Amino acid sequence: MSYLYLFLGLTALVIGGEYLVRAAVGLSFKLKLSKMIIGLTVVSFATSAPELLVSLSAALNGYSAIALGNVIGSNIANIGLVLGITALISPIIIDNDFYKINWPVMFSVSVALTFLLIFQNGISVWAGSGLLACLLIYLFMLIKRNKRETPQEEDAIEGIDESLAVVSGIKIGIWLIIGALALYFGSDWLVKGAVEIATDLGVSQRVIAVTVIAVGTSVPELAASVIAALKKEKALSLGNLIGSNIFNIACVLGLTAMIHPIHINPAEFSPWDLYWMIGFAAALLVLILLPSPHRIGRYEGLFLLIAYAVFISTTIN
Repeated sequence: MSYLYLFLGLTALVIGGEYLVRAAVGLSFKLKLSKMIIGLTVVSFATSAPELLVSLSAALNGYSAIALGNVIGSNIANIGLVLGITALISPIIIDNDFYKINWPVMFSVSVALTFLLIFQNGISVWAGSGLLACLLIYLFMLIKRNKRETPQEEDAIEGIDESLAVVSGIKIGIWLIIGALALYFGSDWLVKGAVEIATDLGVSQRVIAVTVIAVGTSVPELAASVIAALKKEKALSLGNLIGSNIFNIACVLGLTAMIHPIHINPAEFSPWDLYWMIGFAAALLVLILLPSPHRIGRYEGLFLLIAYAVFISTTIN
């Protein structure tokens, strides 16, 4: 039964996330927000909803290892697994925002999270507020920078389906209800199944969280990135994955801690997960700057995949 809960939970999260994104974008068009604002805020927040619901559900039920492992593992998977597979399919060109805004902010919040968990033994309400404030500053910088884009560049913003601009309000409401219900029940089933499997297999909740749950909540990013790579879309951007990592820490853990402070149990927490997360972030910058500047090719993608496989094997063993 635990495996059924896990499968149903992952399926519901994928479905719920998709419907929530559709509803959010459709509603944003109704409110006459620009595509740039929708792309940088609405879509990013909606795609982080699965991680948010899983972490919040886990924290409220006393499973802090799952709440943290979900986010840390998802951030590692976004770079090692998602980016690795995507680069193998089609090389990725790096834009200037990666160096000036996206990577520095991602690395900074990753280090901040490491400091909080190792030296503060958790994330308090005030620390969660600080993480969320970092996210708001990041979004402000992005919006201010992207206001200089031309209309043509704005039209090419990734993740926005223009057909949603003419969707009826009733359909948007139905999508919103479906998405909310699927995310609610999906997060509950996933956490319940993960806890039962960890108990049955005699492994820690952390191991299940940083592997199975993390990959499951990263499925939307993986699917979108692979489809874009197969279509060889020019709009494919590393910024989306980096932005997802920033949202996972600053928004998911920030909001979760504000609602229910996260306290870690040393017996169920490994600082090595944090070191792996920072290591992947640092390696990403090195891979972009040294072999062939301003791009991630197939060799770099293969390296990231191998590194991710090593992470999984060392985590399970």
